[in-house]
Amino acid sequence: MSDFVIRIPERFDFSTHKWFTAEYENGVQSGSTVILDFSNVLYVDSSALGMMVLLYRKLHECSKKGIIKNLDGTAKDILDMANFKNLYQYE
Repeated sequence: MSDFVIRIPERFDFSTHKWFTAEYENGVQSGSTVILDFSNVLYVDSSALGMMVLLYRKLHECSKKGIIKNLDGTAKDILDMANFKNLYQYE
C-alpha cells in the first residue's frame, strides 16, 4: 500500500464536501496513509474542520494515519487553534 494524496483546493468549505468525501473514501480504501496537501489552501471554514474530523475517525477505525503537508498562513492558524495536531501529523 502506498500514500494517497488529496490536494485540497483554495477554498476548503462546504462546497467541497461531496468531492472531499469521495476522495477520502478512495484514500482510506487504497492507501496506508492519507496525505492532505494544503499548498493551495487560502480559506478553511468550520465545515472543512468537520470533514477532517470525519476523515480522522475513518482512518482511526482502519488503523491508518493522516498527514497534513504544506500547511501555512491562516489555514495553519485555524487548524492550530482547533488542535488538529492531536489528530494529524504535520509535515
